[in-house]
Amino acid sequence: MDKPKLKVLAIVNPAAGNGRAAKLAPTALQRLRAAGVAVEVRQTCAPGDATLMARAALAEGHRRFIVVGGDGTTFEVINGLGSHLGASDPRERVTLGFLPLGTGNSFLRDFGDGSAEQASLAIIADKSRPCDVVKLTHADGVLYYINLLSFGFVADVCTLTNRRFKRFGAAGYGLGVLATLAKLHARTVRMQLDGGAVWEQAATFVSINNSRFTGGNMMMAPYADPSDGQVDVVVCGPMTRTALLETFPKIFRGHHVHHHAVTASRARAVDLFEEQPLDLMIDGEVIRHQPKRIEVVPAALDVLL
Repeated sequence: MDKPKLKVLAIVNPAAGNGRAAKLAPTALQRLRAAGVAVEVRQTCAPGDATLMARAALAEGHRRFIVVGGDGTTFEVINGLGSHLGASDPRERVTLGFLPLGTGNSFLRDFGDGSAEQASLAIIADKSRPCDVVKLTHADGVLYYINLLSFGFVADVCTLTNRRFKRFGAAGYGLGVLATLAKLHARTVRMQLDGGAVWEQAATFVSINNSRFTGGNMMMAPYADPSDGQVDVVVCGPMTRTALLETFPKIFRGHHVHHHAVTASRARAVDLFEEQPLDLMIDGEVIRHQPKRIEVVPAALDVLL
């Protein structure tokens, strides 16, 4: 009998996609097995489980993983892998594949159509490429992310979407935008890029991106590259409700960055000077922290895409 081409640990979040993952994961995993991939499965039961499982699996010697879920599940797994991100020893380097069965699956759209079909073929072919991960240092510790971090209006939208519109899938983010407009406001932001001058301005939102998409198919950072060793920093200055409503549809093609109130920059590190904790939307999850520094961990892991 031929030796399996690849041995992986699949961390499955059955709640992802409002239960979609629970229904589709068995068939998707069996397809991998039929193609010669040796798959071990561990299933989460509660928020945070994927982080604990990934961390424990590293201690057991696992280095190849598949995330079965959405952006939130990927975020949890990435944080479980934190100790091995950017490992210089090839034997300790982590490889991560995906079966996108969640709500947004934004990160995968940088590499194609974001479908489970395409992701499965990449796993079967053992087709990998290096990918950056972003490290957030906050007042209480450290977090990692692979997609983006946003605060201001974008985090407010995510909070409302997760609470009221999650069942509508990617379309729920658009509903969240419309519902959040009523409380639109700008806040003062102070930041420093790559040790340069500290600047301060009023901002409707700030988004610090490793990859291009958010909310499924919204192209927040159209020029981002998850393997260039930099984050794309998108800052939207003050906007009226009417201006934001007119500009919002342009995000689906990335044309919102051409609005005069929007600036886009690149940096290896971003320092933030926030005096209080604030809501941060990180890879589709809203977490309250006081951010201090955001920096890229270049080529931190390999992704099967």
